[in-house]
Amino acid sequence: MELLEVLYGGFEALIDYIAYHVLTCLIPAFLIAGAITAFIPRDTIARYLGLESRKIISFPLAAISGMFLAVCSCTVIPLAAGLYRRGSSIGSAFIVLWTAPATNLLALVYTGAILGVDMAILRALAAISTAFIVGLVMSMIFRTEEKLRVEKSKSSRVKQDIYEYKGVHGKIFLILLLAASLLLPNYLGAGKPYIYKVMIFAPLLTLALLYAVIKFEKREVEEWLRETFWFARLIFPLLLIGVFIIGIVGKLIPEWWVQQWLGGNGILQTLLACLIGALSYFATMTEAPFVSTMMKLGMGQAPALALLLAGPGLSLPNMLTIARIFGAAAYGKFNFALAFTSIFLIFSDLGISQISLREISKDKNKIEDFY
Repeated sequence: MELLEVLYGGFEALIDYIAYHVLTCLIPAFLIAGAITAFIPRDTIARYLGLESRKIISFPLAAISGMFLAVCSCTVIPLAAGLYRRGSSIGSAFIVLWTAPATNLLALVYTGAILGVDMAILRALAAISTAFIVGLVMSMIFRTEEKLRVEKSKSSRVKQDIYEYKGVHGKIFLILLLAASLLLPNYLGAGKPYIYKVMIFAPLLTLALLYAVIKFEKREVEEWLRETFWFARLIFPLLLIGVFIIGIVGKLIPEWWVQQWLGGNGILQTLLACLIGALSYFATMTEAPFVSTMMKLGMGQAPALALLLAGPGLSLPNMLTIARIFGAAAYGKFNFALAFTSIFLIFSDLGISQISLREISKDKNKIEDFY
């Protein structure tokens, strides 16, 4: 295979990502993250999601918030980073980071449509219980660093300008408008051509920007945009690098390799499919087309189901940006928390995944019952 052809695969993935995800997903996500950092009082986030808040309140609140974010593993990063930067505990931030791609309403409805209501409920319960364990582990590991963050935050609150607390209701309304521009195109435009999402997104974002210009002082708008650009500069380049690498890897995988290593229905093929799912990037509800393509190349039905069910909270761009925002040490400890949690995940689905794979392996016609 020629080098130019391989590079073309990377650029093709980049073009697809920029065309279908930047406008209606990343731009409103960055604007929301900037608005959270610039407008929401630090005390408010610290009271409900901070280290000093009760975990019985902050963790469920973070998990429930994730259910209404129809976002992929990359779009949720600036949102979680904005909460963390503004005073959220690292446990609550990682709960949002983990649950939003897996338990948002679109993902649950889609899972219920193809795998049944029981599996959708099980997916939500497993993702939320996993997130709680991850949140607890991250809070325990970073308890010293978190205490230092709290002390530093308390000392800086004295220096806060009074304007931060003025017009807070208008600022929350702006965030709600931005959230509508992010969520409504995904919900109302699901299953429709991308132009429908743009037609829903454009007027909503225009309304939000006009509201900000009319309602807020110039200094406030400038601070909002400055925080937005800070997130964009930090996250966006790494997302592009990750997507480009994924496009190259996809181009390098030959048909014979898929048939040889993913063509059966054994444990090795299934584990390899899970690994591919964890390292790949899938936008919300795009796993099925990818699985369909892989099956045309020769992937077995059991690995196909495993790939479809692989956790949506991880991807290569996701890994790169988490390490950039929270630090390489934090990302390493996050992986430790996931590994620790996986011990409990063996029991979280009551063996349903294993039963599904076993039944499909015995009778390929049963794939219609599961997928």
